[in-house]
Amino acid sequence: MAASTTTRGCQTPDFPSSFLCLLLNGTFGHSPTSISWNSRQPNRTHNISIIHSALHSPSVLHFPKQPFQNPLIPIEDDSVNVQVQPKTHRHPQWNLLQRAAAMALDKAESALVSLELQHPLPKTADPHVQISGNFAPVPEQPVKQALPVTGTIPSCINGVYLRNGANPLFEPVAGHHFFDGDGMVHAVTIDNGNASYACRFTETQRFLQEKELGRPVFPKAIGELHGHSGIARLLLFYARGLFGLVDHKQGTGVANAGLVYFNNRLLAMSEDDLPYHLRITPSGDLETVGRYNFDDQLKSTMIAHPKIDPFSKELFALSYDVIQKPYLKYFKFQPDGTKSPDVEIPLSMPTMMHDFAITENFVVIPNQQVLFKLQEMIFGGSPVIYDKNKKSSFGILSKNASDSKDIIWVESPDTFCFHLWNAWEEPESDEVVVIGSCMTPPDSIFNECDESLTSVLSEIRLNLKTGKSTRRPIISESEQVNLEAGMVNRNRLGRRTRYAYLAIAEPWPKVSGFAKIDLFTGEVKKHIYGDKKFGGEPFFLPRDDNCESAEDDGYIISFVHDENSWKSELQVVDAINLQLESSIKLPSRVPYGFHGTFIDAKSLINQA
Repeated sequence: MAASTTTRGCQTPDFPSSFLCLLLNGTFGHSPTSISWNSRQPNRTHNISIIHSALHSPSVLHFPKQPFQNPLIPIEDDSVNVQVQPKTHRHPQWNLLQRAAAMALDKAESALVSLELQHPLPKTADPHVQISGNFAPVPEQPVKQALPVTGTIPSCINGVYLRNGANPLFEPVAGHHFFDGDGMVHAVTIDNGNASYACRFTETQRFLQEKELGRPVFPKAIGELHGHSGIARLLLFYARGLFGLVDHKQGTGVANAGLVYFNNRLLAMSEDDLPYHLRITPSGDLETVGRYNFDDQLKSTMIAHPKIDPFSKELFALSYDVIQKPYLKYFKFQPDGTKSPDVEIPLSMPTMMHDFAITENFVVIPNQQVLFKLQEMIFGGSPVIYDKNKKSSFGILSKNASDSKDIIWVESPDTFCFHLWNAWEEPESDEVVVIGSCMTPPDSIFNECDESLTSVLSEIRLNLKTGKSTRRPIISESEQVNLEAGMVNRNRLGRRTRYAYLAIAEPWPKVSGFAKIDLFTGEVKKHIYGDKKFGGEPFFLPRDDNCESAEDDGYIISFVHDENSWKSELQVVDAINLQLESSIKLPSRVPYGFHGTFIDAKSLINQA
C-alpha cells in the first residue's frame, strides 16, 4: 500500500487489494494516504513508452483493445519499447444529464492524471514495475485440447487444477499495483493422461461495468488511492455513482486471490467482496455464474482463505471490517451450505487479517501488530500501520461457539504471520501448535524500509492453561530462505502434520522452486525449477483421500514459466522424492499468480 514515504517495490505472493475496496463499500469521508512526490521525468516519445523492468525480466506491458488480440512476442531485454493501445470509451444508454456529467468527470480525471504523471510513481504504484515481465497480464484463452506432455501424468490425477491471479483488463491510467488486477483463473483439465487448458476472467460486477464502459473507472485500492489525488479519485468515483454512471452497491471486489470448491461450487474470492461462483464446463472451459451469497445467508465480505475441515467437511471463515464495529466476525457453513450465525470477535481496533487456522476443535485467529487506522489518512499518513506498542496475540475459539465469551487470547510478542499453514492441538501439554511464516519487518509488504524482508517458517506454541507462548524457527539459520505460499496435506488440515510444501520466494518476489520441510526435524529438501524458470504456489495433491496413507504420498502441482523461452508449463512432481514426473506444455503464458485448488473428476459430476 502507498505510504507517506516511497513504498516497497516488491509484491508478496499473495495480498489482495482489500481494505480500500472495503472503503468503497462504506464511506469516502477519510482521505487516502499521501506519498512524497518528486519531480517526474517522463520517458515518453510520441506514443512509445520506454519501460525499465525492476524485476530483471523482459517487460511486456500489453493491453490490446477488446476483443483481445494476440499478446506481444516478448523481447529478451530488460528495456523494451511497448506500443500502448488507445483506450476505447463506450457510452451506455445514458440520458442527457448523465452524458454531460460523464464528460465533465472525464475531463476532471484527465486533468488529475496529467498532474499525477508529472511526478514519479513509487514502485508499488508504477505499472511498469508492478506488471512487467511475467507479472504482466494475458488475454483470455478458450479451451485448447491435446496439449503436449513430457513424461507420464500419474493415473491417479484426473480432474481440474485451477489457479487464481491478478490480470488487469485495461491499461492503467495512472498508478497500479499487481494486486489491483482483475481476477483471472487458469484451468488445466487432466483426463486419463490427456490435458487441456483455458483461462478466463472472473466476471465480477466491477469487471463487467468497466468492460461495458471500455475503460477502468473503479479506483485501484493500492495503486491509486494515495495522497490528494487518491481523495480526488474517490470523489470522482462516487460522483459517477451519484449520476448512475457506475454502481458500487453490487460490490467492488476483484476476486483474484483464493479458490475453494465447497458444496459443489467453485468459488473465487478476494476479501473485499462476496465470493464469485464459477462453473467448469464439460469441455474444460470456465464461466462466471455470479456473485454468491450462499442463498442470501452471507451479508458481509468473506476472507479469501476459508478452511474446509477434511473430516466434518464444514467450511470455516472470517469477515473483517475496517470502518465500524464489529471489526471481525466468525462463521461456518455446514456441508450443505447452511450458514451459522455470526460470532462477533471483540477487537478494539481493526487488524490486518489475511489468514487464520483451524484445529480439530478450534479456530485460531491472529490479532497482530499491523493495523488499519483510517484516521491517519486525514493527516497524510498511511492507513496501514505497524503499531510496535501493541502486543500480538492469537485467539482460540471453539469451532461451535455461538458467541465469543469463551475465547482465549494468548500473547505472542512481535509475531506477524501473513499466512498460517496449519495448526493442531496437543492436549497433553495444553497447547495449540501453529505453523506459519513470520514476516520481518511486519509492515515490510506495505511500507519502504531499509531492512530486507524475511519470511521465516516458525512453530508457535500457545499454552491455553498458562496463557503463555513460545516461538522458534523450524529450519536452521544456515538454510534460511523466504518461504511463502503453499500448504500441507489437506487431508490432515487441522491435525498434526509432519510436512509442509512452501514456495521459495527468492529472488523476492519471484519463486525459484519449492521446499518440502520436515516440521519435526527442520530438514529441508528443495525442488528448484532451473535456469530463469520461476513458478508460484506449490499445490499438494494426495494420491487418494485415504487419511491413513503416508502423509507425503502424493504430487506437487505448479505452474512454471521459463523466462528464456517465454513458455509456460504445468509441472507434476513426486512429493516423496521431489522428482519431476511430467510436464504439460501450455499454449500461452501463465503469469505469476496467487492460490489454487484441484477438483477431482468425481466431484465435478455433482457440480452446481
